[in-house]
Amino acid sequence: MKFRAFLPVLPIVAALHAAEVPKVFSGLFEQDVPVRAQNGMVVPPPEIDKYVAKVEKAASKDPDWFNDYSAKAKPGEPLPYHEKLGITQEEYNEYLKLWAKREFKPVSDDLMLMLRKSSGDTWTLTATGAASAISTLRYDPKKDVFLSPNGEMKRLEDIKADSESTLGSWTGSEWRFEEETSLGKTKENIALGKYTDKPYGLIIYRVQEVSSEGTLLIDKSLVLRFALGKAGQIPMGPEPSTKKH
Repeated sequence: MKFRAFLPVLPIVAALHAAEVPKVFSGLFEQDVPVRAQNGMVVPPPEIDKYVAKVEKAASKDPDWFNDYSAKAKPGEPLPYHEKLGITQEEYNEYLKLWAKREFKPVSDDLMLMLRKSSGDTWTLTATGAASAISTLRYDPKKDVFLSPNGEMKRLEDIKADSESTLGSWTGSEWRFEEETSLGKTKENIALGKYTDKPYGLIIYRVQEVSSEGTLLIDKSLVLRFALGKAGQIPMGPEPSTKKH
């Protein structure tokens, strides 16, 4: 996919007056430098499905116990073994081996991300394609919040996910907006970070809106992965010629 049509025409003087990139973006993006990214999902091998089906069957027999047991586990990680999960210890061990083989699979064409200075001393991650929703957010470094059309997204505790989590071992920062009114509930999250064992950065975004009657009105999720440094940057012009004249 060609990105050249998406690239804004930037005056040369912009590079001479580049602002200091906020700490939360440091090591992930450079100002006004486009980066190629992929929107995807983490998928384990299909052989894992037979074990998932057994656990789902066992959960349907005692949903109260299963919900309580799941609530005590770490989010995004396999549940600790218990005989009431409906699988043997040997099957559970095989499940863990298959879970360790999970891979990131793109679900759309490559897209572009670019960190830009925006109004009021804020910063915006301009995004194309499936990720365009995050272009509506602005980061305010003075308050350390993301400004969404829904409201302010407050900073949460830093993320330190281990190797068993869905995305693997990575660290990052997270922000959340949450509101409940007579019309319904709205939740919005964004997290920025990078793998501890791979040269990739991550952006995880989700917005969900539920009506007061319980109807799901909006549910959009993004998991964006991009190569760090020069490997992920999109050239702004043709490569210099090495041909001798």
